[in-house]
Amino acid sequence: MSQAENSTLSTASSPIRMRVQGMDCAKDAAEIERAARSAGVATGDVKVSAATHVMTLRIAEGDLPKVRPALDATGYGFEKIEDGDTSSDPAYKNPSYRRALWIVVLLNLGYGVVEMFGGFLSGSQALKADALDFLGDGAITFLGLLAIGWSLTWRARSAMIQGVFLGLLGLGVVGSTLWRVLNQTTPEAGLMGAFAVGALIVNILAVLPLLKHRKGDANMRAVWLFSRNDAIGNLAVVIAAGLVAWLGSAWPDLIVAFAIAGLFLHSSWMIIRDARSDLAET
Repeated sequence: MSQAENSTLSTASSPIRMRVQGMDCAKDAAEIERAARSAGVATGDVKVSAATHVMTLRIAEGDLPKVRPALDATGYGFEKIEDGDTSSDPAYKNPSYRRALWIVVLLNLGYGVVEMFGGFLSGSQALKADALDFLGDGAITFLGLLAIGWSLTWRARSAMIQGVFLGLLGLGVVGSTLWRVLNQTTPEAGLMGAFAVGALIVNILAVLPLLKHRKGDANMRAVWLFSRNDAIGNLAVVIAAGLVAWLGSAWPDLIVAFAIAGLFLHSSWMIIRDARSDLAET
């Protein structure tokens, strides 16, 4: 056990806030918090918001260099917020980078609508659940573009609205999937697989505009984490389509739909929870 793990850093009354670059969901927030605790930060002295992507450290300024190596080892980027609560991240101020992000927004939101239509057309609940992932990614990126220069309060309010909206969508898919359990019809496996393969292609197309803007480990990590996580969901739908065709049963489609929608609802709840916490602290 390291010395940092044997001793806990003292709590400071004035918090240090840092913008986290490259995180995608609550799982990433938990990973960063674990890294800070491994460097001696007390459990209650570190919080990473899944809503605003801001880390709050209640440690002395002089102790920050002791924590930075553990944070940097996670591969995410950490930008200290010096004045006020807005970001000075130069990447978002790059017109070319902003255009690339708009392409990502349009691809994700556009195919999210297409895949949702495909879910209704093929009778696949898994496609509808996977469409939520596209809509969620597009909404998060869209909010990031709009919120450049916004205060933490307004970013938290926007994240709260987004979390509620995405949560309602997720509940709608869960409800319709439950209805399908009681009134089962076998999805059209061919259409289901075609739309799922299309989702994989769109995910690749969404990554390409960002590749030339990767700078350092954090941005590279973000690009590949996003594409990897999305591809796992798409691949699960492709496999479900194959099992539907092989078994002639709706259950593979329903199981994947519940799994994707459940993960989506968990992320939505974490955004809402952290947004409420952020608003209470501002």
